[in-house]
Amino acid sequence: PNTPALVGEAMTAYCYEKGDITEDEHITIKRLFTSFGQSIEIQECDMEAIIATSGSSPAYAYLFIEAMADAAVSFGIQRDDAYMLAAQALKGAAQMVLETGNHPAQLKDAVCSPGGTTIQAVVKLEETQFRNSIIKAMTACYEKALQMNQGQRSTYHELKSKKN
Repeated sequence: PNTPALVGEAMTAYCYEKGDITEDEHITIKRLFTSFGQSIEIQECDMEAIIATSGSSPAYAYLFIEAMADAAVSFGIQRDDAYMLAAQALKGAAQMVLETGNHPAQLKDAVCSPGGTTIQAVVKLEETQFRNSIIKAMTACYEKALQMNQGQRSTYHELKSKKN
């Protein structure tokens, strides 16, 4: 689980090998994980991708909120108000993705009026390679997770085969 578990909004990924636990145990585990947010069952081979996507991503969001708040403060907004405005905007945007099922590009386009302020900001983000920066950061996280987990899976499977 990630740190948003502290406020009941974690995203937890889990995996298990069929036969290692009963269906009742699986239900109990899922109930436990969803008691402090959302959970998803994944394949073990995807765990490093999950680390980059949801495990570490609260840090990315905090950086984004901090940057937005710093800009707002530079425009004259009080610091506490700036954090609240930025955080709520991100929370609302995330909720739109989750509830509408619309592609993020559709939701972005709905905010961008032709010749308006938002599209100018989006153009600047594209010029400064905002999305590319996110992808590179997540790739670095993923590669580090792979490096850190190298050998752990084989050790687990070796131990399991000895146990059986």
